[in-house]
Amino acid sequence: MSEPVEAPAPAEAPGTVRRRPPPGRRREQILQCLAGMLEEAPAERVTTAALAARLQVSEAALYRHFASKAQMFEALIEFIESSLFGLIAQIEAQQPSGLLQAARMVQALLVFAERNPGLNRVLIGDALVGEHARLRERVLRLFARFEASVRQSLKVAQQQGAVGTGFDPAERARWMLTYASGSLALRARGDGRVAAGGDEAALRALLG
Repeated sequence: MSEPVEAPAPAEAPGTVRRRPPPGRRREQILQCLAGMLEEAPAERVTTAALAARLQVSEAALYRHFASKAQMFEALIEFIESSLFGLIAQIEAQQPSGLLQAARMVQALLVFAERNPGLNRVLIGDALVGEHARLRERVLRLFARFEASVRQSLKVAQQQGAVGTGFDPAERARWMLTYASGSLALRARGDGRVAAGGDEAALRALLG
């Protein structure tokens, strides 16, 4: 998703039949371009006119692949969700410790956001200002699902005897989500004090 959109092909000789990219490839190009524009201009709202101009196509061409800009954002959210929960499934399969599972889930989210600044703007919601309310609701559901995954791992840690008495998995999962949300916002602002690799100590304190 973060790879650049391919440059336009050189001018063709007269009489040459121009081939359109396959529909799936064109959809991917549109989403890559949208994510790239979100990253390049963090304080600006991306319009379909600007997106079409960047891709050197008409707005009507965009709407052949997506019914609306909201649908484009929905596709970005689906990509985020698929990527993030794919990583979570790997963590659950490879790491037997519930505590380490929970910590690595948060780290995976933060690393993903750091590597995909445009998509991080979708996660923190500033790219969705002025867009359809259902998009923000969709992101809230994504975070609710993420919190549930962390909570389940903390329940495993409790069953493993890895935490003390009085440890509340639901409360700790909420703390970890709050920490992650704040870290995502700091990354979006370009705060140089944060880095995905520096979260380990904070997560240990939250889980202690």
